[in-house]
Amino acid sequence: MEPYQGLFLALSSILNKLETGRYHGCQILELLHGGDWMYGQPKIIQTVQRILYTCHCIMFDQLTTWLLHGLLLDEYGEFFIHETKDTQREETDTGDDDDDLGIGGITGRQMRNALFEQQVTDRTEVAHDCFAINAPMLPSYIPLRIAEKILFAGESVQMFESKKQKTVAKYTDPVLGKNEEKFAAKLTELKQQPVFSIHQFDVVISEIRSCVAEHLWTLVVEEHDLVSELIIAKDFFLLGRGELFLAFIDQAQSLLQTPPNHTIEHYTNMAFQQAAHKVLFEDDDILSRFHITVPVEEESKKKRDKRIVSRGAFPESAVGGKLESGWHLMGMSCTFHWPMHIVFTPSVVERYNRLFKFLLTVKRVQLELQQCWLHQMEKKNHLAIAEDITIWQLRSHMAFLIDSIQYYFQVDVLDTQFSYLLSKIQATRDFEAVRLSHDQFLTSLLVQCFLLTKPVYHCLMELLDLCHSFAILLLKTKSFESRERVQMAQQAQNFNQLSSLLFKILSGAKGTQSNPHLSQLLLRLDFNKYYSLAEGAIARLLPAS
Repeated sequence: MEPYQGLFLALSSILNKLETGRYHGCQILELLHGGDWMYGQPKIIQTVQRILYTCHCIMFDQLTTWLLHGLLLDEYGEFFIHETKDTQREETDTGDDDDDLGIGGITGRQMRNALFEQQVTDRTEVAHDCFAINAPMLPSYIPLRIAEKILFAGESVQMFESKKQKTVAKYTDPVLGKNEEKFAAKLTELKQQPVFSIHQFDVVISEIRSCVAEHLWTLVVEEHDLVSELIIAKDFFLLGRGELFLAFIDQAQSLLQTPPNHTIEHYTNMAFQQAAHKVLFEDDDILSRFHITVPVEEESKKKRDKRIVSRGAFPESAVGGKLESGWHLMGMSCTFHWPMHIVFTPSVVERYNRLFKFLLTVKRVQLELQQCWLHQMEKKNHLAIAEDITIWQLRSHMAFLIDSIQYYFQVDVLDTQFSYLLSKIQATRDFEAVRLSHDQFLTSLLVQCFLLTKPVYHCLMELLDLCHSFAILLLKTKSFESRERVQMAQQAQNFNQLSSLLFKILSGAKGTQSNPHLSQLLLRLDFNKYYSLAEGAIARLLPAS
């Protein structure tokens, strides 16, 4: 017995740690692999490796079932992939200090919020389970990048297996195709090796992942034409069909001016349909997938309390604490059919919706200032006094600012980033790379449209609110009396202050590598140096009386 004394002590130590540490599942692999006994006597090492081999066999059985069939048979939570039941997370605002980006860019937490994928079940599509890496169960000798490949491959296979049960034979071909038997044999070969080889393991997992990724790329990009879906999303969520939304704003202007009730959403969607027909948009199949949402005030407040990033509409202060109008609460949703729902997840659609709200606000204010110009043209033959001319000059300065911002969004951000996205899709046959490129595309839009940069975003929203208020006052005023002149004089002063603040923020970031988009907006606003010479205060102040 003496030759085995060291072995018995090592095995006893292992058993004690198993009992006291409550190890189970893949945690046992970590305990066996990382213990001091792996550096002891040869007999101890051989025995522990034999135990490891037995445990690895169980892991490989689980891996084979998951990777080749998309099945997670893990009743006791022993595997390092697990099904996530509650994928919604509470979002609470922890204060401006933590979120405040300043001029230098966005914080890591905000970037994580922007990239976070809420894996919720899409009620309009075939439901499929959500899975994630169970970090406490992942052995340290299996790198996270390999675990992510395992997660992606198995989850993709699972999605197709789930679809098989609910669709026609068109979608019943195995994801791995003819390679399924080959991969099963390779996994069996790895399982039978007496010593686990992380290098060979990585090679086989990478092959399986590449096969799945290419299959998904073919299905989503080629067979179901992802590019066309992206163009549709751009046309609607990003206002690519400008004439459609000009007609819609005109059609729904009076409808959405008041706080919404429970019927307003129905009539707003009717107005959207009428606007589409007015501009000869006749693809009813595409149109039926989009739905305008106008939640009532009570519902919107509950959602607003959970948001970290401000939504793209006028701030609550803009309406003096009153109930918000339908325009402030309006959003858009869209149904994406299988398999596009794996690209356009609910959280992705919500990010599109945030951009839609903001861009529609800019477009609406731009249109209101243009309507003021038409109003001015109707009165051009009337004798104008100097104060009236100053008022119309103020409108002209506001229009210049909003037009420049709108041009920056459309040309420098949306069109440029969309072209970049399409080029990246065409340069790969890897679905995961496509999905990552799409996520990066949306994050770039959120950043370059300033929805994640609070100082710029809040300044822009105050400017939009001010221009909106000025336009409404101008359109309602038949003659400029003393009261209206006082209001407009205050608006001119506020406009100069906000415009000057925007100039200082943009100038402070000029030339920095982290915020080239801020410099690009400044270039649009200051193409003739008029903006910089005035230090942003481009409006002539009106006399107060």
